[in-house]
Amino acid sequence: MDQENQNTNKHTPVLLMKTLQILDPQKGDKYLDLTAGYGGHAAAILKLTGNYKESVLIDRDTEAVKTLQDLFKDKGARIIQDDFLSASKSLQGEGLKFDVILADLGVSSPHLDKASRGFSFAQDGPLDMRMDQRQTLSADTIVNHYSEARLRDLIQKYGEDPKARQIARRIVMSRPVKTTHELATIVARAWPGHSRVHPATRTFQALRIEVNNELELLRLSLPIWKSLLNPGGRMIVISFHSLEDRLVKQYFSEHSGNNYDAELKLIGKQPAIGDTQEIALNPRARSAKLRAAVKIKT
Repeated sequence: MDQENQNTNKHTPVLLMKTLQILDPQKGDKYLDLTAGYGGHAAAILKLTGNYKESVLIDRDTEAVKTLQDLFKDKGARIIQDDFLSASKSLQGEGLKFDVILADLGVSSPHLDKASRGFSFAQDGPLDMRMDQRQTLSADTIVNHYSEARLRDLIQKYGEDPKARQIARRIVMSRPVKTTHELATIVARAWPGHSRVHPATRTFQALRIEVNNELELLRLSLPIWKSLLNPGGRMIVISFHSLEDRLVKQYFSEHSGNNYDAELKLIGKQPAIGDTQEIALNPRARSAKLRAAVKIKT
């Protein structure tokens, strides 16, 4: 097995075949991957375009960037370690344009599987959840130092949890909270007799969004991504929860349709989702929604 396959096997790219079908990468296309992760999507797309030297791969995770460098740097791809908003602004400032743009907004499998990253309650680890390990704000800061009211508001807003008030109160009363397992146990007490979906799922989502400023970065990035597309260029955004998907859907809708100033044309009226076979092989695909648009030629 070659090095490229060894590395990409760490993380199974979600909706890969649908991504390739919709993006339709052509020989020589310039490719921008805004959340390149461990290179699963990038490896497949760049194999088709063959244009490594005019392609840019972005990620803010140090471990992911190391993998991307191992995979693609010698082939000439430009690799940037930064959040996708900051990187997108830099590329816009350089006047660059791309034919194919992809943003897979999900948390990669290595993040979830590595207990020390603190993204999942499936394994006990520290309260971290930082995509960029260089930043100071972590889940520990939020859980142990935010006021009860602020905790309630973010769990309600980003987790859409109807028991946000009770959960916030229990967290504050249990401080200091040190591990993901401790936090999940505290949250579960607010949901006695819960269903098969662990009640901490929504709280962990809310914390991750807050730690990484995910929704604000997405909201501010979408207009820049549109500006980075060449006429006829294709853009895909893959989201994993309703708050992200709502932002993408609204933005695409506002800039497409029959309006005289429409700059985008939607590819498909409904988001693409994983089929039964993919979900069985890769459970992360269960919540994935893929929305796509093409830049109208002027």
